[in-house]
Amino acid sequence: GIGLGNIFGSYLAGALRNPSAADGQFGRLIFGFAVTEALGIFSLLIALLALFG
Repeated sequence: GIGLGNIFGSYLAGALRNPSAADGQFGRLIFGFAVTEALGIFSLLIALLALFG
């Protein structure tokens, strides 16, 4: 979704501006991806619990 687009777009813009720092930021990119996905799954779980719980 939108969050992933922002994360990867910002990484790409930063990597193109400073290619030597791109390797150091890749771990943060993956962490941001994981947190964004986990938040979506967590939100879905809370919505299902509120609906059926």
